[in-house]
Amino acid sequence: NGLLTLVCIGLGSWLVLEPGQMDAFWIMVCVASLLGVMLVVPIGGADMPVVIAFLNSCSGLAAAATGFVLDNNVLIIAGSLVGASGLILTQIMCKAMNRSIFEVIFSETPAAAAGGRDDSDVYGDRVTSTSAEEVAMLLEVADRVVIVPGYGLAVAQAQHAVRDLMTSLEASGKEVMFGIHPVAGRMPGHMNVLLAEAEIGYEHLLDMDQINPTFSETDVTIVIGANDVVNPAARNDPSSPIAGMPILDVDESRTVVVIKRSLSPGFAGIANPLFAADNALMLFGDGKQAVIDIAAALVTV
Repeated sequence: NGLLTLVCIGLGSWLVLEPGQMDAFWIMVCVASLLGVMLVVPIGGADMPVVIAFLNSCSGLAAAATGFVLDNNVLIIAGSLVGASGLILTQIMCKAMNRSIFEVIFSETPAAAAGGRDDSDVYGDRVTSTSAEEVAMLLEVADRVVIVPGYGLAVAQAQHAVRDLMTSLEASGKEVMFGIHPVAGRMPGHMNVLLAEAEIGYEHLLDMDQINPTFSETDVTIVIGANDVVNPAARNDPSSPIAGMPILDVDESRTVVVIKRSLSPGFAGIANPLFAADNALMLFGDGKQAVIDIAAALVTV
């Protein structure tokens, strides 16, 4: 990769000195394309959102450079804004994953291929499934409930159903809060935007540093479609590909209900020991429908 980068710089310098060298231009296009593939292919799934933000930034810088060539102020300004915002998002996501951009971009092997245990070793026959009615009974006797949204919530478009569940719980005198991980979803702020769309007040949305100290005092935590950001392996397993990544400590709650379609892994491609924890229950199904069923069961409890 370093060699390809040096070749691109050399060809670029040649083109600046002799702009008419179209052969050098097409060679640089081929070399740059190969470099792009070689940089991205080794990057593991958990790091891919970081790379997406970084590539968005690069596209902005390319647009700004084009603006200088064409003497177009709109392209320069728009490209600079995209480039700067992309770099800021990249830095936020790297910090949230306890990784540096250098470690992400220059990974030698896919992150998901290193470390971690097989699903059968992690889950075995220890996964406990539940039903909407049982979850409703747990919520009925709970005083504090935390909801942790993830990408699965976005896919299921369950934000409005979650708002209705929150409204129903608050009407019963229960405290309901949301725990937001910085990289939950596709980019920083993804979950905040979805919940704001459902008119859930920002005072209910707590970031990782605010919500983590309160999980030990939480009666029921409902995880909807989140995976890597609640995986305790990041905290407990030094050999895990996500070791050291700050997570939401949902496993410290008295009871954790995980709503997912299956036991499929998240971006990191590794099993989640939370699903087999003694205090965890799995509610399998579509995120939106599962939340609707829980809200309906609450009425009859």
